[in-house]
Amino acid sequence: MKYQVKTFKNKIRLVSIPLPVKSVAVEISVDAGSRYETKKNWGISHFVEHMLFKGTKRRPTAHDLAAEVDSFGGVFNAGTGKEQTSFYIKSAADKLSKDLDILVDILTNSKFEQKEIEKEKGVILEEINMREDIPMAKVGEIFDGLLYGETPLGRMILGKKENIIKMKREDFLSYMKRFYRPERMVVSVAGGIIHKAARDAFLASSHLSEVTPARCCEATPRRCDETKQIQPQLKLHYKKTNQTHFCLGVRTFARSHPDRYNLSVLATILGGSMSSRLFEEVREKRGLAYYIRSSVSRFHETGHLVTQAGVPINKIGEAIQIVLKEYRKMANGEWRIANSELKKAREYLKGHLILSLEDSYNVADLFGSSLLLEGKIRTTDEIIKGIEKVTIKDIARVAKKIFLPKNLNLAIIGPYKDESQFDRLLKKF
Repeated sequence: MKYQVKTFKNKIRLVSIPLPVKSVAVEISVDAGSRYETKKNWGISHFVEHMLFKGTKRRPTAHDLAAEVDSFGGVFNAGTGKEQTSFYIKSAADKLSKDLDILVDILTNSKFEQKEIEKEKGVILEEINMREDIPMAKVGEIFDGLLYGETPLGRMILGKKENIIKMKREDFLSYMKRFYRPERMVVSVAGGIIHKAARDAFLASSHLSEVTPARCCEATPRRCDETKQIQPQLKLHYKKTNQTHFCLGVRTFARSHPDRYNLSVLATILGGSMSSRLFEEVREKRGLAYYIRSSVSRFHETGHLVTQAGVPINKIGEAIQIVLKEYRKMANGEWRIANSELKKAREYLKGHLILSLEDSYNVADLFGSSLLLEGKIRTTDEIIKGIEKVTIKDIARVAKKIFLPKNLNLAIIGPYKDESQFDRLLKKF
């Protein structure tokens, strides 16, 4: 998969990836997210994402924006993470110039009218309420808070209700000036285009390449996670539910760590697929869960592996013990991995990557996010080669390093008030 990167004088970067398809996806990713927030403006990154859909000088209302994208059959959306906020349009390839024009317009000319801000506060407050009523989603936020504490990585991306209610137009303008700058942006174009067409469309439809970087408002530097865990941690979130949801995980490595692929294969064997060990043990053999999965999250200087499941209230102890047993077997070298199991996990990761890249949006997102967050393109070939190099010895070494008693973190949502039974489980590890 061939690509080209063009860096303009103001340091905005354009990456183009031609594909044999008739669609095109344009994504503009910004080096901005909830980890850059303070306690005072907690939630503003996500709020800004909402407000950029509320109208510009040329497209005055949210309806005008949506109607224009609908008029050529495009798909328009955005997402806010802890280290990145992205906006994209996917459309027929011949609508590339329109896609770029709309995205640049909302990023540079949004009005941030106070009346719209007030209305959107209600939307976000309801989004927070909705999150509270979805334990399967909420338990992950509780786990992050347990793992990363009072650092920005430990905070919920949606923000705090009290903060949302107080936000004013000036807060948004200040945030945009500080973070939405060309040197903090990557524009990725993937689909039925050629490199020159992507560059010409960007130059014709956008003035971003000419915007001068701001000198008066340096962005807050990345905040390092300095939390040092010295013992197992537990967090109970009391809620009357018909099912208990838990996250049990450990600290791991940063995004660019040399063991990134070893960790991905480990997580896949553990609980990443329907034939994984935990899926077999917890769901297929015992019928304790509809879903159970293990996954990896990575940030600039830290990361974690977590197993999450929804289980019967009276079976929570049994389910946690099974997960701990698998962790312990891995840490002690009792976890024998056959060559066939390793091959299956590697092929699973490679296959899912290849399938995902049949979608031009996923290609734009992969290349754009890689360039934004790592400063380099991590190509499909590079990822596949990294996965293929993983050995059983590598997995054993990583498991021994991460699955330590002091590294355990357990977050639970359910009708429990007594921590002692769960504390005992962790101490037996």
